[in-house]
Amino acid sequence: MIAVGKRAPDFSLPSTLGKSISLKDYAGKKIVLYFYPKDDTPGCTKEACSFQDHLSSLTRMGAVVLGVSTDSLESHQKFAAKYKLRFPLLSDASRKVVERYGVWKEKSMYGRTFMGIERTTVLIDASGVIRHIFPKVKVDGHTAEVKQFLKEL
Repeated sequence: MIAVGKRAPDFSLPSTLGKSISLKDYAGKKIVLYFYPKDDTPGCTKEACSFQDHLSSLTRMGAVVLGVSTDSLESHQKFAAKYKLRFPLLSDASRKVVERYGVWKEKSMYGRTFMGIERTTVLIDASGVIRHIFPKVKVDGHTAEVKQFLKEL
């Protein structure tokens, strides 16, 4: 399980950049690692577009944005193209990373329970240490919240 102050578990996942991406690829940079339930759904689209709208300022703060869901790489590519997302989306179809990060949880909707990703953002500092975890993210205002914490890293 992840925790603030602990080293972020490394991983390697296929990405919309056409190659596998690992956390270690971004050594020396701050990482906004966000886990989201499903491509091209209202909340996930709003969250991705918000990160895209603020990508320049996040980059100036020394941060990279990585989005992770269990959707296929093909789904990610369509989603990224549709909304012109310029940051990588990573496909965790095996659920190994979402389970390792503790974001694969039992959820309920309309009286039905199922397993899925709990929308979560993890801020990782330039040395690979987790500095903040945003569980059960509410999309509205989230990017501003992330930027505020990044200023302190």
